[in-house]
Amino acid sequence: MAIRSGDESAMAALYDRYSSLVYSVALRVLGDAGVAEDILQEVFMQLWRNPGRFDASRGNLAPWLAVITRNRAIDWLRKCRPETGIEDVVVSVEPDMAGDAERGRAMEKVRGALGNMPLPQRSALEMAYFEGLTHTEIAAKTGEPLGTIKTRIRAGLLALRKAVVA
Repeated sequence: MAIRSGDESAMAALYDRYSSLVYSVALRVLGDAGVAEDILQEVFMQLWRNPGRFDASRGNLAPWLAVITRNRAIDWLRKCRPETGIEDVVVSVEPDMAGDAERGRAMEKVRGALGNMPLPQRSALEMAYFEGLTHTEIAAKTGEPLGTIKTRIRAGLLALRKAVVA
């Protein structure tokens, strides 16, 4: 990754490519455009300051950024809105993918993979990534053991990765 050597143009290219993804994830979790913009800035500043945190051998940059963004947004909710339960967060914004055919194809693959998953597995993934719940919160909400929830989410993510890469 060229940003490890301090290449500002490489960072600008990464920002141009992934900022809409990061912003969409933050906005989905937070429901607040202003705070989503702050999270967007924080995530890219983190990447700029410490590019070594991303390990390309463990996966692609886009999913890593999405997880980092989701975690930052959930942390913000917990810190700034302790009276609002995370389950009250409404997913109300669809990402703008009209101009990006490749991303559109990937989303179709993800939708297809989600549609073919067993309901408990799909439900666990949706609660984790669209509702912003932790594994522990999902286990409490569903009454399932924590290990079962972790296994379902891990297997679901592997199935999604396989579908997108195929």
